[in-house]
Amino acid sequence: MKIDFIKTICPYCGCGCGIILEVVDGNIVKTLPDKDHPVSRGQLCIKGWNAHEFVHHPDRLTSPLLKGKNGFQKIPWEQALDIAAEKLKAAADKYGPDAVAGLSSARVSNEENYLFQKLIRTGFSTNNVDHCARLCHGPTAAAMARALGSGAMTNSIDDFVGADLIIMFGSNAAETHPIIMGKIYEARAKGATLIVVDPRRTEPAKNADFYLPINFGADIPLINGMMGHILDNGLEDSFFVTERTQNFEAVKKNLASWPMDKAVEISGIGPNMIAKVAQLYAKAKSASIVFCMGITQHSCGTANVHAICNLAMLCGQVGRQNAGINPLRGQNNVQGSCDMGALPNLLPGYQDVTDPGVRSKFEASWKTCLPSTPGLTVTEMTGQAGDNVKAIYIMAENPMMSDPDINHVRERLKKLDFLMVQDIFLTETAQLADLVLPGACFAEKTGTFTNTERRVQLLRKAVLPPGEAVDDFTILNRLAQKLNLDFDYKNPEEVMDELATLVPIYGGINFTRLESAGLQWPCPSHDHQGTSFLHKDNFSRGKGLFVVPDYTPPREMPDPEYPLVLVTGRMFCHYHTGTMTRRSKTLSQEAAHPFAQIHPDDALALNISQQDSVRVSTRRGSIVLSARLTRDVRPGSLFIPFHFAEAPANALTHEALDPVSKIPEFKACAAKLAKEESKEDRKHDSRKGQDI
Repeated sequence: MKIDFIKTICPYCGCGCGIILEVVDGNIVKTLPDKDHPVSRGQLCIKGWNAHEFVHHPDRLTSPLLKGKNGFQKIPWEQALDIAAEKLKAAADKYGPDAVAGLSSARVSNEENYLFQKLIRTGFSTNNVDHCARLCHGPTAAAMARALGSGAMTNSIDDFVGADLIIMFGSNAAETHPIIMGKIYEARAKGATLIVVDPRRTEPAKNADFYLPINFGADIPLINGMMGHILDNGLEDSFFVTERTQNFEAVKKNLASWPMDKAVEISGIGPNMIAKVAQLYAKAKSASIVFCMGITQHSCGTANVHAICNLAMLCGQVGRQNAGINPLRGQNNVQGSCDMGALPNLLPGYQDVTDPGVRSKFEASWKTCLPSTPGLTVTEMTGQAGDNVKAIYIMAENPMMSDPDINHVRERLKKLDFLMVQDIFLTETAQLADLVLPGACFAEKTGTFTNTERRVQLLRKAVLPPGEAVDDFTILNRLAQKLNLDFDYKNPEEVMDELATLVPIYGGINFTRLESAGLQWPCPSHDHQGTSFLHKDNFSRGKGLFVVPDYTPPREMPDPEYPLVLVTGRMFCHYHTGTMTRRSKTLSQEAAHPFAQIHPDDALALNISQQDSVRVSTRRGSIVLSARLTRDVRPGSLFIPFHFAEAPANALTHEALDPVSKIPEFKACAAKLAKEESKEDRKHDSRKGQDI
């Protein structure tokens, strides 16, 4: 018997916890916590403890699959790569370079994301490359980059422990980022004030010193009300505003149109509470803002993040240890995939594709000519599939679960000339593909992930992929060679070395330096120890920019036909589209079936009891799932997790987009609810009809 213990990184949320995989005779049998890890320090959530359970699942893809008249057939790798290269090239040659698009992934390594976007850009001369960050923190990147010069979390996870005050906007970190929530609770135990702003009464809300049950999509009115009170009472940090920011007068002028009574009316929060929270935040020695998709997944998501940046700069609560603006990344490498340039408007390191100087640097390294026009986002790719876009290459993404209005997505994907999916399971999206390539999971590859605090960490290979499956690094290399591209990387380490020459924030990072605890970017040189918090003396852009946030209410409000507000989101034991966690025996036992959280008053009016089957409908479609009665949701609203393919919440959501970041408005749409009759009830009704 051969036993190995392999240190690596958890494949789930953006915390980036350290895990140890126990491997017996080539099979992973257990996940253990890494007591020396700088983030998790021997702690794991339920997902982390069971991170190994999906790895050896019998559903794993083991060979390339080509769709024919009788379904999928196994084919050899060489044939698969020949077909992939031929079909993608044919689409570009026939319709132009922008007829090809690629979706990269937050679930593969930095090196694989770098190769993917390089392949799309150099192989087809298009910037049509994006990934799922568009659907969660697109507004964060857009707004924070404009206001501060960087779209990343400003502080370290450990900084939460030293904060005097923490205000959480639209984040249920107890379920989505449990290790980070532990740090926040540790801060509270030391005397910090915890404020939670959320329409739902989440676990953080129940444990907060102050809970603000805000109306849906009303964050800008609330924040403007807070800022108005701060200015009216001289609580702003005038020195910080004067010395370190610009355009404050425009925001100050705009606040005149937001008197307290208007903020109260729209937000649903009383004037005394708004004033109290504003005073606490402004007077705190070190205050940290935490936010997540409750802020970003709105048609004014970018404006919401600008409002948060305005509040922090007004009070000087950024650019210091323990004080900052901290978006929590939802997936294990969503920060890294953005860093690597898997974005339609940015090359690696957030360097603008429209900048001739930036392009010339990459062109010299990559020995090619790069397109200067930004490409399509995720939602634009699927929206144009079959029209302007003829072929899509998807690596480890599942838009048939994650995109809004998935019935429309299905129709669009079916119109493509060619759809290729590279993944570890036959996902809902892969089932629609013409060609499926079997990739490797986190435990079967070497590379790096970058967590939510900008920490670049080594991913270590523990076992071999199943059957003929290979890691995405190898697939991308081989496909690039079929396309006659100059790709000849021997290992992922060479990719990181190339990246370091092109991306200043990764300039001092290499695999050797990452061996112990990883490094937080920016790390510009080999003698630099990384950066624990950003914007200490100057913002990355120079002076911080105040931006007037244009408030717009949710695009689809309740009406007599659809009287409820539907909100979608995540839950503690499942992850994203459920591809991995629902193939984990332990995690599936915790939550095996889809459900809708319903307020008891709404249930009573419709004669709905606990665990009844109910039908939730919107203008896009309907799903059937079980009722879970709880006062954690407000009357007139529903909450549905989006992890369950048999009742996909995104069959209901709509395609209203934020105009800047193009993120869909997942957090509010109009819905209706009805009790679903059982088969016995329907039979009984049928018999009654016959009797009449």
